[in-house]
Amino acid sequence: MDRLGIEMLSVFGMPPVEYVGLVADLGCRYITAGLVGFAPLNSLGYPPFSLRDDPALRRDLLAAMTDRGVSISLGEGLLIAPGVDVRCYAADLDVMAELRIPRINTVSLEPDRARTFDQLAALTALAAERGIATCIEPVLGLSIADLPMAVAAVEYVGRDDVSVLIDTMHVARFGARADDLRALPAERIGYIQLSDTTLQPRIAHYAEEAMFERLPPGEGELPLADMLAALPADRVVGLEIPMRSRAEAGVSAYDRLRPCVESARALLADTHEID
Repeated sequence: MDRLGIEMLSVFGMPPVEYVGLVADLGCRYITAGLVGFAPLNSLGYPPFSLRDDPALRRDLLAAMTDRGVSISLGEGLLIAPGVDVRCYAADLDVMAELRIPRINTVSLEPDRARTFDQLAALTALAAERGIATCIEPVLGLSIADLPMAVAAVEYVGRDDVSVLIDTMHVARFGARADDLRALPAERIGYIQLSDTTLQPRIAHYAEEAMFERLPPGEGELPLADMLAALPADRVVGLEIPMRSRAEAGVSAYDRLRPCVESARALLADTHEID
């Protein structure tokens, strides 16, 4: 089963229809989508866009996905944050349903743990009204910062349509191992984001490194084969591999990401999958 996708963080605000073409040319099946361009690089010259405000762009995106055999695997950008009631995302979720997005991802910037859990429950219910499942992503330095906290949040919500997103960089940096992944109930794992990195930070600010400078599988130090072998074999694997320095050096998105796809396919083959 071919389950590879290219995450939007890897393309630095590329317009959606162009993004679909890139992913199809790379032989992958999935993209992710926020409603506006995310982490754009001015040097790339991409124009801003809004799927929220541009119905014609949504129609063009749906047509491009149908034409190229690509679909959206994950919706992004719906944060849990202080002073924000997640019910304000209802209209955005309507747009995501129109785009046939099956699952959303959230992270929490809310330091109050009880409010984080309650807001995750409210967001899960709001998304479920539209037939959309929800993931919570543990990220070092944020309110839900490790696997036990993410699992606790999912268990608090207590629904089948909420699960944990596993990002290999975050998992390694907060100290979890393949055995920790293997110990998670398979039904609690909803999505996988794959990248490589070093075990020690390469940039002083973790968020900057995570958003802008990751490594293709095999160029870093993570035990990716062991990690993938510990995870369910039927989840989408999104390549979240932003490489700002290569983009700013003039390496095209296709040429940046093609080696990532090739190395990811080799890793999946090592875990005895058939692509």
